[in-house]
Amino acid sequence: MKKLLFLLSFSILFQSCYSYKSIDYSTIEIDKKLQLEVLRLNKTSMKGRLVSKNEKTIILQTKNGQGTIPMEEVYNIKVREFSLLKTGGLIVGIPIGALVLLSIVLAIVL
Repeated sequence: MKKLLFLLSFSILFQSCYSYKSIDYSTIEIDKKLQLEVLRLNKTSMKGRLVSKNEKTIILQTKNGQGTIPMEEVYNIKVREFSLLKTGGLIVGIPIGALVLLSIVLAIVL
């Protein structure tokens, strides 16, 4: 039971409080150093911080170094945004989940 409780709390604590929203390429500002997810036409994606862009390419700084993506290969561009709803759900969900698990444990023990 302790392992189940640990696993459940671990999965709740490490949920992401960010979401990705689709944006138009022309509205991207280089000065903000945005976190982007670029979806390609071949259904692969690349996540990273925007380094530069022009009308032909977009350059991202990823974990593995810089990646250059030609614009003719880009299907969709999403920007990472902080989600108050997910964060609020996490803050409220942890105590409620703990109470539910505690009541289940007490029902089994008693």
